[in-house]
Amino acid sequence: MATTSGPTDSSARWVLIATILGSSMVFIDGSVVNVALPTIQRELSADAASTQWFVESYALLLAALLLVGGALGDKFGRRRLFIVGTALFAITSIWCGLATNSGMLIAARAAQGIAGAILTPASLAIITATYDKGPERGRAIGSWSGFTAITAAFGPVLGGWLVEQASWRWIFFINVPLAAIVLFLSLTRMPESRDPDAQRIDWIGATLTTLGLGALVFGLIEAPARGWSDTLVLVSLITGVTALIAFVIVEARIDAPMMPLGLFRSRTFSGANLLTLLLYAALGGALYYVPFVLIEVQGYSSTAAGAALLPMVLLLFALSRWSGGLIGTFGAKAPLVLGPIVAAGGFALFALPDGGGSYWTTWFPATVVLGLGLAITVAPLTTAVMSAVDEQRSGIASGINNAVSRTASLLAIAFFGIVVSSVFDRDLTNRLDSLDLEPDVRTAVEVQTSDLAAAEPPSGIDEPTQLEIQNAIDTSFLSGFRTVMLIAAAMAVASSLAAFLLIEGKVVTRQDEPTR
Repeated sequence: MATTSGPTDSSARWVLIATILGSSMVFIDGSVVNVALPTIQRELSADAASTQWFVESYALLLAALLLVGGALGDKFGRRRLFIVGTALFAITSIWCGLATNSGMLIAARAAQGIAGAILTPASLAIITATYDKGPERGRAIGSWSGFTAITAAFGPVLGGWLVEQASWRWIFFINVPLAAIVLFLSLTRMPESRDPDAQRIDWIGATLTTLGLGALVFGLIEAPARGWSDTLVLVSLITGVTALIAFVIVEARIDAPMMPLGLFRSRTFSGANLLTLLLYAALGGALYYVPFVLIEVQGYSSTAAGAALLPMVLLLFALSRWSGGLIGTFGAKAPLVLGPIVAAGGFALFALPDGGGSYWTTWFPATVVLGLGLAITVAPLTTAVMSAVDEQRSGIASGINNAVSRTASLLAIAFFGIVVSSVFDRDLTNRLDSLDLEPDVRTAVEVQTSDLAAAEPPSGIDEPTQLEIQNAIDTSFLSGFRTVMLIAAAMAVASSLAAFLLIEGKVVTRQDEPTR
């Protein structure tokens, strides 16, 4: 049971605005950075591994600490944690914008992820505590979901425009005025709320999951450059797997785990989270590379690249209410089997375009099909997760599913990086063999292989040879891109199979088995 000071209708509206703006900063920074990555990579002279860490350091801490952030808010006050998270997010955003090298930006993004993990769970919990059960709460949560989805959709477009018109640094600086508004509203309009029955914080679980994911991701990202036999890579991978196994053991034995394993006794809950793991891994891992193809290979501007996936997000937003109604008619199973199959078709279509061609005949069809598949899936998936457990467990169930989706993307970007690097190196070697280049020219190209699509032909050679080398680089990167898109399609099919085998035909409305 949560305690609150009882806000007026007027203050409740301001609370909703504050939580929407606060959450929007986190959602925007989860997607807008991708559009700026090619520019950041060039300006900071970063290789492919460092560029991955610009995204992964943020995603790692956000995914690992999300459940802890929610527990801290329940125990010490959601308003307090929301304010702390917002202030830290603003400070770390300034740090990101002032970064002068790869290491500084990676550290700043990690700190920003910690701030996001404090801020995000508090925002929705504050809405739940502010609005009484019933239509008002439903409308408030719907408004929060809708506006955060819209900001997430237009964030990459805004980010691309800022990269072109000002600097990539402004994609971080823009958070500062937003944070100032959020802090003002939080300090003047937002009541405090907390859960007097909140359990103690599972610091052991938080430490193990952060260590496990961090070590595993480090090993996967560094393996292409260092080699799989490198001592640091092997130690990182072994440490990561060991820590994650230890996390599961600890969660099964302690009294107040951050991830109650008893929830997974529900076949629907287990199936929904397995579907989430596979589908969101495909989505996060594959779409990470879309801006690189559009900007580095196809020659799109940053703004155009940011807008390229906009139809997918708008379609998801427009059809979410319709797809939510499917579960009442057909149950959870049918849309959760069909949706990922359609999404798999979208991923497969992304593997078809070659160099050049109109957006409307190459990337647009893939974007629409993928958006339709996600639209069929997302709302029923959320409903299935929330309905598979007792009402008093719905908060932790939602938190687990959110953490699973973010962890899936985190691991997939690292894994797909290995695939792209491997295919790129192999194809580029074969293509350079066919060009019969001078040894020094070939060496100048090969030393850039860790830059992937950002590699450039050496200066001082004739233009036809430069064009041939650039075509070899672009085509090799496209080969890697197509490979990960086909893998993503296979993962989407596997997520559909998980739904078919595990999710009940009708939504489970109660978790009858005991949980810990």
